[in-house]
Amino acid sequence: MKKILRSLLGASALLLAGLPAHALYKVVGPDGKVTYTDRPPVGTTAGKVTSLSNSGNTIAETVALPLELRQAAQRYPVTLYTTNECAPCDGARQLLRQRGVPFAEKQVLSAEDGEALVRLSGARDAPTLTIGAQALRGLSSETWNSYLDSAGYPRESRLPPNYQYPAATPLVERAEAAAPAARRQTAPAAVVVTPPAEETPSGIKF
Repeated sequence: MKKILRSLLGASALLLAGLPAHALYKVVGPDGKVTYTDRPPVGTTAGKVTSLSNSGNTIAETVALPLELRQAAQRYPVTLYTTNECAPCDGARQLLRQRGVPFAEKQVLSAEDGEALVRLSGARDAPTLTIGAQALRGLSSETWNSYLDSAGYPRESRLPPNYQYPAATPLVERAEAAAPAARRQTAPAAVVVTPPAEETPSGIKF
């Protein structure tokens, strides 16, 4: 059984790099047309470009991290997507911090945020975790830890004592001028996924 598990973990580490990327960039063209892409546009005529997953995740740039942790963070950056009044989101945040995983937190607070989350992960579930291009919807400590293992994150925290997690920011960059109240969306931004009372072992699926 252990041999099979090791084989699965080794294979998943290779698959992480080859996964098709979700939409990681929002591009507003000169004509106002909005498109989503997994590659940063090239050239100066692309319009306004907003990173949907890794903006604000300047993990290795501000604090010197141990080599193993820095390599994992650079190859497979971790982003947590949360919403307000979400107990599972609190548990997800605690799991990552106890393990010492550097991550950026993106909040899903508006309908536009919810639409962007659908583009990234295929659903409006909170919490959602992305490790590189892999999206994991709903909190499952066993599953999340398995993927973090495969990505090369240490099992125990190796963060420097002076490391500070970046503040949570909205998933979609807010416009400087607030939209008129009549145009604001009131639909739920995300659906909170409550984990089962008891987690059952599950294999890594890509």
